Amino acid sequence: MAAPMEKKAHSRAESRPQLARSLMDRSAEFGRWKAQSLSKADLSRKGSVDEDAVEVVELLNSREEFFTTSSCAGRILLLDGSTEGSGVQKQHCCWLLVTHKPCARDDVMAALKGATSEAVLKFEPFILHVQCRTLQDAQTLAVRGTHGLEVPLTHKGKL
Repeated sequence: MAAPMEKKAHSRAESRPQLARSLMDRSAEFGRWKAQSLSKADLSRKGSVDEDAVEVVELLNSREEFFTTSSCAGRILLLDGSTEGSGVQKQHCCWLLVTHKPCARDDVMAALKGATSEAVLKFEPFILHVQCRTLQDAQTLAVRGTHGLEVPLTHKGKL
């Protein structure tokens, strides 16, 4: 009976170094993925990180275990266009107004003059997408919010 137990103990001992190598390989892969992601051009319409989000983006990207893939400091949008399906489709709409700062009623009313279809006012809060090295890192960071607002303002171009 001693032989099978010794074999199991030996197998466990061998698996620890393999596990350590596997974790190091995944960590190195994460580092390469992070470097590649952060070296790419910003693909947002604006083309850069929002001024009000820069500090938190830089802080997360400076940490070994995180990197950001997308962010928005929050914005107000007035969209005119297709509302097929479950909401406004970015590809099939016209952005009548977009701002990352507070705006006045007059700004919205002026932008609405360009509406020809289904205009929708949207408020989108601060958004931050973060890639985490491990599940434990993600659980440490985990913050979730779903605040937002979407209100139809016109139908067929009429208030």
